[in-house]
Amino acid sequence: MSSYKRLVAFTTVLTFLLIMLGAFVRLTDAGLGCPDWPGCYGKLTPTHAAEEIAQAVEIQGGTHGPVSMPKAWKEMAHRYVATFLGFLIIGIMVMAWKKRAELKQSPALATWLFFAVCLQGAFGAWTVTMLLKPAIVTGHLIGGMTILGMLTWLWLRQTSPARTVAPPRDLSGLRVLARVGFVAVAAQIILGGWVSTNYAAVVCTDFPTCQGSFWPHMEFKDAFHIVRHLGETPEGEILNVASLTAIHFIHRIGALVVTGILGFLAFALWRNPGTKPLAIKLVAVLALQIAMGIGNVVFQLPLWLAVAHNGGAALLLVTLILVNYRVAGNRHRIS
Repeated sequence: MSSYKRLVAFTTVLTFLLIMLGAFVRLTDAGLGCPDWPGCYGKLTPTHAAEEIAQAVEIQGGTHGPVSMPKAWKEMAHRYVATFLGFLIIGIMVMAWKKRAELKQSPALATWLFFAVCLQGAFGAWTVTMLLKPAIVTGHLIGGMTILGMLTWLWLRQTSPARTVAPPRDLSGLRVLARVGFVAVAAQIILGGWVSTNYAAVVCTDFPTCQGSFWPHMEFKDAFHIVRHLGETPEGEILNVASLTAIHFIHRIGALVVTGILGFLAFALWRNPGTKPLAIKLVAVLALQIAMGIGNVVFQLPLWLAVAHNGGAALLLVTLILVNYRVAGNRHRIS
C-alpha cells in the first residue's frame, strides 16, 4: 500500500471518528465548554485556563451550566483532533499534486477537500462564537459529512481506480436510483442534524406514535426558520413544544421516505448479479440505523445510542457513496 493510500485511509477513518466525537460533545452540552476560539479562554489547554473556568463555574452557579472543566476538555479534545485532521488533509493535497503523474489522477478532488476543511474550520469557530445557533451547528455537521464523503470517494479511487461491477449499459437505471438514494440520505442527515441541534429528539417519547398520536399537533412557522437563536423563535420568544414536535416528526417521515427509496435501490442492486454484495451491505446498514433511531425514542436518548446513531448516519452516507462509485463504471476516473 502506498503512503498516499495509507494517508487517505487513515484520514477517512479519523474523520468518521471525529464526527462521532462531535456528536458526543454536542449531546453532553459541552459545545460552549470553552466559549472562545481557538483556545480555551485564550489558553492552549483547559488546565492552563483553570482559573477562568473556575470563575465561570462560580458565576453560573455550579457545574450544571455550559462551562466546567470536563466540558472544556471535551470541547478542546474535539478541536485538537480537528486541527490534526486539517493538517492531514493539507498533506493529502500536497501529495496529490506531487504524485499526480504516478497516481494518474487529477489532484482536483484533494484540492477541493482542502477548501472544504478550511470552511469547516470556520464553521467550528462560528459554532462557538455565535452561541450554538442551530443553522451554524447544522452547517458544521453538514461540513463534517461532506468531508467524510469526499475522503471516501478519494479512498475508493486509490483502492480500485478502474473497477466496474458490470457493463455500463446494464447500470444506467441503477446510476439514477443510486443518486436519488444519495440525495435522500443527505437530506435526512440534514433533518437529523436539525433535530439534534434544536434538542427535539426527546419531544416524542413513544413509537410508532408521537405524543399518543399518529399525527400530533405541530407548528411549522418557526420550526424550520433558519435565522434564529437556539430555543427561540426569530422574534426572540421561546420555541414551543408544537414547533419542536414538527422538527422531530418530519425527521420520522423522512426516515420512511428514505427507507422506501433505499429498499427499492437494494432490490434493484440484488437483481443485478454484479451488485448483490452492495444490496446486502445497504440493507444491513439501513436496518441498523433504523433500529438505533427507534431505540433512541423508546429508551429516551441514551448517550451511547445517540452518538452511535450519528455514526450510523455517517456509515449510511459512506455506503451510498460506495454504491454510487461501484455503479458509476469508469467515469469516476475523470474526477
